[in-house]
Amino acid sequence: MIVAVMVPRQTWPDERLDHFERRVEERFDNFEAKVDERFKQVDEKFDRVDERFEEVNKRFVLIEKRLDRIEDDIRELRQTMSQMGANMNRNFISLAFLIVAAVVFF
Repeated sequence: MIVAVMVPRQTWPDERLDHFERRVEERFDNFEAKVDERFKQVDEKFDRVDERFEEVNKRFVLIEKRLDRIEDDIRELRQTMSQMGANMNRNFISLAFLIVAAVVFF
């Protein structure tokens, strides 16, 4: 069997309560200072991250410009290859006619 014993509540004098209040305030002030310092560090890290993202954005702009130039170069290359193919076909037909003409007339 468990017997509960009632202990009278301890009363604190005003001096003790005032001391407790000061200690709590001091601890919260210290805690707030630590939290403020950590947030300052986090803010500084975010600033550095923002700077790095700005650099990455600049690099992406450069890459986009390079890709645009490559796309233009590929377009020009396709046009040149198409023209070259057409020229080769004409030259092949001309050569074939010359060979036929040479065989027929000589």
